[in-house]
Amino acid sequence: MNLKPVFPDQKRPVIIAGPCSAETEEQTLDTAHQIAKLGNVSYYRAGIWKPRTKPGGFEGVGRVGLSWLRTVKEETGLKTATEVATAAHVYEALKHGIDLLWIGARSTVNPFTVQEIADALQGADVPVLIKNPINADLELWLGAIERIQKAGIERIGVIHRGFSHFGQTQYRNTPLWQLPIELMRRLPGITIIGDPSHICGNRHGLSDVAQQALDLNYTGLMIETHRDPTVAWSDAKQQVTPERLKEMLHNLVVRVPDNGDETYQQKLEQCRREINILDDQLLQLLGSRMNVCERIGQVKRDNQVSIFQPSRWNDILQKAITQGQNSGLSEDFVTAILRAIHQESINRQNAVMQTELTK
Repeated sequence: MNLKPVFPDQKRPVIIAGPCSAETEEQTLDTAHQIAKLGNVSYYRAGIWKPRTKPGGFEGVGRVGLSWLRTVKEETGLKTATEVATAAHVYEALKHGIDLLWIGARSTVNPFTVQEIADALQGADVPVLIKNPINADLELWLGAIERIQKAGIERIGVIHRGFSHFGQTQYRNTPLWQLPIELMRRLPGITIIGDPSHICGNRHGLSDVAQQALDLNYTGLMIETHRDPTVAWSDAKQQVTPERLKEMLHNLVVRVPDNGDETYQQKLEQCRREINILDDQLLQLLGSRMNVCERIGQVKRDNQVSIFQPSRWNDILQKAITQGQNSGLSEDFVTAILRAIHQESINRQNAVMQTELTK
């Protein structure tokens, strides 16, 4: 897939900031003027149409808000960005000269919706960012990129806003960093914007998530910024004031993929050689473990015992979590690794069971 950079002439990090929603003309313009004074924000974002989880909530001001964004551009010089979810949204946004469009997570998850947007974009010369789908489906994300590209859009990027999950975590949407990392592996050089506001769902963790995104070489950040978040009509908890945004951006460290220093390269190569050796050892150990699992499957098969033993699995998991913590490994990491190993163990034992059925 041959994609052009969305921001070819801008240095990292590209900052997109503005309120979750354009609420009133006065709020939209006042927030924009405060953000413009910071001097390091390139795009002003504001939701014009807001897809809500339940009916009855504020769903955006609609078309009238686009004229407010046009005024923002005229008065501040900031380029403008908004979300589109239907063909009608695309037509209206283009007609009002919006500089950057993005497709939301609820839209990315539906290929019919993405195709409708793609059809409306035919012949347009506008960059498009695509948020990850709500669920952790990399192929769905890639499919949305391909649909927009086939519409003739060349400047396509993505927004990593995290993934929905069941249960309590520190995040509103779990980052699952491995998915955008895999996307970057498959599409080298793709423009990727981190959205710490939607990952965190609150103001407290924004700086840490934003820094992690930059450390993974993201192109930039989209941070929801409101003149007074306490009275925001949507997503109040995750928005920051322009003053707080200024502080955050000042404290961010922008690292380069490679500084070209020979000493650095030598040290890095030495560490990588050590990693390669350890990876080989890990894979050999895992192979040996699975061989034992197959023998366990044979014993269970010969004695008519079921594969899954919940008490044994709980014992393994709890022991591993404790040992992992003693080695500086987080519970989430140990649990994820053990679950993957356990699933492969079940698969191996199930294969042994199936050989008996086919005899």
